[in-house]
Amino acid sequence: MQQKNGILHKVLRRFFLAFRPAMNQRIYDNNGRRIAHTRISNTTFIDHPQNLVVGENVFIGHYNFIEASQGITIEEGCQLTTFINMTSHSSHMAIRIYGKHYHQPNHEVYERGAIHIGKYTFIGPHSTIMPKTKVGKGCLIAAYSYLKGDYPDFSIISGNPAKVIGDTRKLDERQLRQHPELSAFYEEWAND
Repeated sequence: MQQKNGILHKVLRRFFLAFRPAMNQRIYDNNGRRIAHTRISNTTFIDHPQNLVVGENVFIGHYNFIEASQGITIEEGCQLTTFINMTSHSSHMAIRIYGKHYHQPNHEVYERGAIHIGKYTFIGPHSTIMPKTKVGKGCLIAAYSYLKGDYPDFSIISGNPAKVIGDTRKLDERQLRQHPELSAFYEEWAND
């Protein structure tokens, strides 16, 4: 019996090691060029990857769903944590309007629109980003937020529905006072 448990343990260990979440560090754009320092988890599902534009130094963590049929742009330096849903189309109205005729193509009431995430924005876990949403650069999106619409640069965004509740420059200001040697790095992207 001890022998069987040992073999089973070894087989299960190899299985779980082979299929555990891992970061893919060799990410390529639609032209076949490697995107420098960008990492995407093997557990993130990307629907319509040909319509996803990702910048350099982007981190997309585990267990995310990115539906890019209408286009999604994630600019340089963004971090997406875990369990984030980004969808560039939504059928939440169409299913009620069409009822049993929903299977017909080209729904007029289908909500469609691109999503744009600005440079160095952080998206907290379990956030949802709906079609026709634009998030400015340097934003901080709190966990469990539901975004739809436009959000200005350097916003702290939170809630369902999400609202601007602060300005990340105030947070950054404290850190930059404590570490003035980092100001040049910050100014490189924040003032362009």
